[in-house]
Amino acid sequence: MEPRYYDIRCVRGEITSVEIDNGVIESAGTSFFDKAVVRALGPAGWGILTLDHVDLGSRRARNDIIAAAMRLAGITEDRVDLAPAPHGVLASPPLREDPRNVDLEEKTRLLAEIESAARLPEVVNTRARYTEGIDQVRFLDSSGNEASYEIVRSGFSVLAVASRNGMMQMGSERDHISTGFNLRNKQELGRKAAETAVALLDAGLAKGGAVNAVLDPELAGVFTHEAVGHASEGDLIREGNSVLKGRIGETIGAPGLVIVDDPSLPEFGFDPVDAEGVAPGRTEIIRDGVLTAYLHSRETLASVGDGIAGHARAEHGAPPQVRMSNTFIENGDATRDEILAECRDGILLIGSRGGQVDPGRGVFQFNAEFGYLIENGETTRMVRDVSLSGEILKTLHDIALIGNDRKMHPGYCGKGGQTVPVSDGAPHLLLRNAMVGGRGS
Repeated sequence: MEPRYYDIRCVRGEITSVEIDNGVIESAGTSFFDKAVVRALGPAGWGILTLDHVDLGSRRARNDIIAAAMRLAGITEDRVDLAPAPHGVLASPPLREDPRNVDLEEKTRLLAEIESAARLPEVVNTRARYTEGIDQVRFLDSSGNEASYEIVRSGFSVLAVASRNGMMQMGSERDHISTGFNLRNKQELGRKAAETAVALLDAGLAKGGAVNAVLDPELAGVFTHEAVGHASEGDLIREGNSVLKGRIGETIGAPGLVIVDDPSLPEFGFDPVDAEGVAPGRTEIIRDGVLTAYLHSRETLASVGDGIAGHARAEHGAPPQVRMSNTFIENGDATRDEILAECRDGILLIGSRGGQVDPGRGVFQFNAEFGYLIENGETTRMVRDVSLSGEILKTLHDIALIGNDRKMHPGYCGKGGQTVPVSDGAPHLLLRNAMVGGRGS
């Protein structure tokens, strides 16, 4: 039986990592991989194989693995169709310095300098991690579409824990890029992590409740990714597990609010071509407060509609899923000072320590790294242990001002057992009557 469609995605490459804990090098090394995923579309659904060391140059080997995938497809019952989509590959960002030209000893020494910079008085624990990934990707499908590219990602994270009289506080920084080696002259980030941890030892506790809140670009970006991006993913829409289902064309946010996912931007979530061979492109999820599109693979676009394909991503040796890439809020026209003045009395929330979101119920809770009280339009006392929670749709309507200072932040996103590089960002935002968690009186 001939497949209705098949594709093969091979990723060969290497991963280098270094870990330093309290000045001790715990691990340093490089591993190599060569993985492939074969998908064949039978009379109903997919047959999917994961293999090592596939020789795409051998027609016989290729036919054998497609036939094996078709035998698996023969037992599937759910009907799958694929929407048409444009093909094309973007050039990867040029490398400022190729990490393959830097030996492991130098990488370890540079990371140790960052970790050492975090060892300030009252800091009792430091940890730093370097990660570097080099992927060489080949893709082909039954329609004659072929693509190949290489992408290099590198970066690090550093964490400092400060302690005084039994209280412990933490500061952390990270910096990952898709433009080459990224460890030189970064000691200031180690010191910044430590200074945050030490400053939090003197920070007070904020009073919880409904207040005006200003979100910095990092926390606003996390809200954009977690609360809006995931809720717009086509597979969750198809499953009925998103508060955004059935709301295309509906005003769900403040006037002027524009939220975008764009894998073509040269940020950390850049994708030269998606995992189905589709040309990447900008999708405006929200335009001027109106929900306009979902994020899609070819499969979810065919079953759900409203949007474009090009948002399928995959870990090495894993089948594609609908995923975000670079997700952000577009700039407005307010300055940070204008936003603080308009807030007048409230709280400025800075950074992120993670949180939780339930796209189906449309609720979220994020922990800020720290904050400052806002009094008479100016920041005053530093506060700790603050969080932001609420309903996604209410919060989008409660955005009162959008700043003009968008910044992007790199990270990794987990979904369905797979982790992929992403970035998210936003300008400063003013939220009216935000629900802020705190333990102060």
